[in-house]
Amino acid sequence: MAKADITLRGRNYSIACAPGQESRIVALAGQLDARLQHIASAVGDIGEDRLLLISALALLDELDAARRTARPSPEMERKMAEALGAASDRIEALAARIESGG
Repeated sequence: MAKADITLRGRNYSIACAPGQESRIVALAGQLDARLQHIASAVGDIGEDRLLLISALALLDELDAARRTARPSPEMERKMAEALGAASDRIEALAARIESGG
């Protein structure tokens, strides 16, 4: 197991991670630290636990909103189904040609 050394609000942490993921963890920690600094400047001194709680809730809210907007519309689902159907038909036709020898 590899480890990434990160800093959040001036405190250093060593985080276990999968090998090769160290730079990703450090980059994510940098984004989290910036978020923590921004929220801390907006709400003042509320303690580290509450600050982390607010940050986690804000990130989960953003993730939920992104998931909702990422869902395809019914029209897009219809188009995707048509495209998959057409691709399936072409694959079956090619397989039939190959099986018949030409």
